[in-house]
Amino acid sequence: MQALELQAEVTKNREICLKLPHDIEYGTVRVIVLYEPKKSQNRTATRRQFGQFKGQIEISEDFDDTLPDTFWSGENA
Repeated sequence: MQALELQAEVTKNREICLKLPHDIEYGTVRVIVLYEPKKSQNRTATRRQFGQFKGQIEISEDFDDTLPDTFWSGENA
């Protein structure tokens, strides 16, 4: 088996036409198509705004407290 890399254009009908070198014999071949999808142009980049979620998140007072041994052993799971 040999590999051959060619560049081709995809038509509006989603077809690819390739002209192969003369030393390739006719018959069945396996074709692998690699492509990079275009990024959607419909999306508009939204910038994050510092503090936009202020007051919407609460952290409990015991957040930094040590977890009980039952948490680590899975006894009360």
